[in-house]
Amino acid sequence: MRPARMLAAVALAAVVTETLPLAAQVPLGNRSGRGQTVTPAYEGWYENADGTLSLSFGYMNRNFEETVELPLGPDNMVEPAEFQGGQPTHFAPRRHFGVFVVRVPADFGDGKVYWTLRMRGQTFRVPGHFHTDWKIDALKGEAGGGNTPPALRFEADGAEGAGPAGVWGQPLTARAGEPFPVTVLARDDGVGRNAFTAGTPAGSPVNLVWFKHQGPGAVEFGEPTARVPASGGEASTTVTFGEPGEYILRVRANDGSGVAAAGHAQCCWTNGFVRVTVSP
Repeated sequence: MRPARMLAAVALAAVVTETLPLAAQVPLGNRSGRGQTVTPAYEGWYENADGTLSLSFGYMNRNFEETVELPLGPDNMVEPAEFQGGQPTHFAPRRHFGVFVVRVPADFGDGKVYWTLRMRGQTFRVPGHFHTDWKIDALKGEAGGGNTPPALRFEADGAEGAGPAGVWGQPLTARAGEPFPVTVLARDDGVGRNAFTAGTPAGSPVNLVWFKHQGPGAVEFGEPTARVPASGGEASTTVTFGEPGEYILRVRANDGSGVAAAGHAQCCWTNGFVRVTVSP
């Protein structure tokens, strides 16, 4: 298996740019707050307990300040079309690992899934594939070290999920301009990236961060971050939607490995998603 840090670098380098010369494809450049592009990134693939396969995708927003909005459609599409719809339309600054997965049947074979972003006169297209070098330890723990991702659920008796594919909560309804409560429950095995980063004797806590994933308007979280003990706990916040429409919220749960370490290793975080229909 290719080293995880090399995987992350190659994922960005693998993006195909259709409208720029080769020199412009490099994702690094002069530091800029605004006006830059967003590049899709393929993180790798893993097998689910039921035999289906998940391809994990993230992105790099080259801007240091600007958040980019790209609605679903020809400028933000996943192919084949049957897998369209789960990708983000809201791109916060800098590198974000494994923000969604495309789940395919076990007999998908050597097929590929493409994510394309078009903006500012440039087109970026990255293929998700099943080469053995790109198999990742998203559910089983980093390189067999036993550091499995946190587990999330949205209801005490609801489904629980782990890893980039995570879990989906029941659809919710809210009103524009009115703070709306959302709650998530998280737990973990208490292991950090290794024995030296395990945190406290009670285990490394679970760190939660909320994001807007899709939606037409601004989203404001009362408390965008929270922390619960590894043994399990509940975290609540409020969310206010700027205008009516269909939204998806994402909550990311990281263990003690931290964002950068877990992202490179592709092992130690979990996504939770919830759809919200917002009325006027």
